[in-house]
Amino acid sequence: MSSPRRTTANLSIPHLREAIHSLESKMASLLSERDLLESRLEQAVRMQSPVQRLPNDLLASIFSIAVMDEEEEDSITLSNLMLVCQYWRDVAVNSPMLWTRVMMGTHHSTDRAILKLDRSKTAPLHICLDFSPRMEHGTVSTESIVTAMDLVRPAIWRWKTFHLIVPSRPQAHAALSRCKEQAPQLEVLSVRVSHSMQEDHYSKPPLPLFERTTPRLRASSFTSFNFGWDPALLSNLRVLKLGGYWNGFSPSVDVILKTLRACPQLEELVLRNMSDVDPESCTTLTPEVPEQDDYVLARVSDTRAIQLPKLRKASFYYSGNLRTRTILSLLAFPALECVELCYLDNVSPMLEALRRQSLTVLPLRHLRIESCFFNELRFARLLQRLSSLTSLELVDVEDATSNLMRNLATPPVSQTWTCPKLTTLSVEGCTSLDWETLRSIVESRLPPHSRAFPRQPLPHQPHSQPVISMSIASSSSSSASASASASTSVHHRQAMSSSSSSSSASAFAASAHILAHQPSVPVLSSASLAVGRPIRLESIDLTRCHQISKEMVQWLRMYVAEVKCETVKSIWGEQSLS
Repeated sequence: MSSPRRTTANLSIPHLREAIHSLESKMASLLSERDLLESRLEQAVRMQSPVQRLPNDLLASIFSIAVMDEEEEDSITLSNLMLVCQYWRDVAVNSPMLWTRVMMGTHHSTDRAILKLDRSKTAPLHICLDFSPRMEHGTVSTESIVTAMDLVRPAIWRWKTFHLIVPSRPQAHAALSRCKEQAPQLEVLSVRVSHSMQEDHYSKPPLPLFERTTPRLRASSFTSFNFGWDPALLSNLRVLKLGGYWNGFSPSVDVILKTLRACPQLEELVLRNMSDVDPESCTTLTPEVPEQDDYVLARVSDTRAIQLPKLRKASFYYSGNLRTRTILSLLAFPALECVELCYLDNVSPMLEALRRQSLTVLPLRHLRIESCFFNELRFARLLQRLSSLTSLELVDVEDATSNLMRNLATPPVSQTWTCPKLTTLSVEGCTSLDWETLRSIVESRLPPHSRAFPRQPLPHQPHSQPVISMSIASSSSSSASASASASTSVHHRQAMSSSSSSSSASAFAASAHILAHQPSVPVLSSASLAVGRPIRLESIDLTRCHQISKEMVQWLRMYVAEVKCETVKSIWGEQSLS
């Protein structure tokens, strides 16, 4: 007979199992409820963060600042922002300003451009069609350019900037023939033909672009594009850039002067790569000091002066000597800060135009002359007038001799410093400049309490007065005694102007008190005290200056923060000079 206890136990097994299953179900339900509560708690805590409490509009503005400040068309910042969370992704997708950069071309996706055109809604667009010829992409077809133009043409009314880069003029004309609607928001227009030297029969300009309605246009840049010099595209500009016009396509001086008169608020003028005007159509003006044919100018119909009170940058790069000198002779630019004169042969007339402007006001800060020649006396006279110049670049200039550059060193007592605010000096490829002149420029512009050299034991000399050099020569061991009077010191400075010392830094430190740890107070004239000492040089570019040795460069680096020169590799391939 079976035991009653055993029978009861056997009958309770399903019940117990069901009870356990019920408990497990309740536990699962509770765990699920707990996970839900934890998720809600985490979300509630997140919402307490200041970032999560920002309104959508403010968060979208922050995204715009982060994305639009970068130059890339497809910013990786935008992709990273969209991966943070679903909320940020929704804000980014619904922010039209994040999708206003539309770029199409040989290596850009058309689908991506269509997506941006859709998400940008009615926001102003920045369009760039880059079909520049590249070897890896083969020949660029006109059909692809026209297709891209047809995609962006419906939104022409909200173009803010438009850049077009194509290989040839026929393709540029075919693309821009689609621009028949008005562009009320267009501010920047740039058209560049890559093969500017190519001769073609498409010399007739297209129809008037944008129906000649671009009221907000402020910057125009045309490279080898023939648009008939339409005044509608060249009026009331702040930035004007023209380049790549050769032979009969180059603009005449009258066209450029007419354009400048139509842009009284112009801030930047760039002329590059143009055939010069015909020398036979020139006239000779009567200068105050006639010198050869420097004052031969192109004949113009209107010789009135052009006032450009806001012009800050003027760049002339192989723009024709006659054209450039004629334009500068008729301009008034009291706010000019940057001038570039490159590949213009004789630039003496241009320098004279700058000097004439400096007689009133000329806050010039940057001057670059490349592959040109000039009269040293005129250039020296100009430098004396440029008290605000901070950067001087002379590239491949044979006239940058030691006699000329000596003006940047210590001046005579009766004269003021030349370019006292100069901090950047570039003499790239100027092989006529010797080491002594360069060293004297650096030394003379050091502060009086320079600690570049260690403390030197000075003999007890009461009333000691160091000698201040007038020219490129440094102080030598035969300097005037420290107890000499001021008049004797001045006489001695004149006598030692042609002397030179050793290039050794230690030898110079032993004799030059101005580089000691505790220098004596130099005797300066009242004019020098009023003007003050010049600013220390911060950068020197000696690229392709083979007359400067490695030891000289090392000496310069003790006193100049940045010294640029060519890299020389040792026999083991290591860079020994950078």
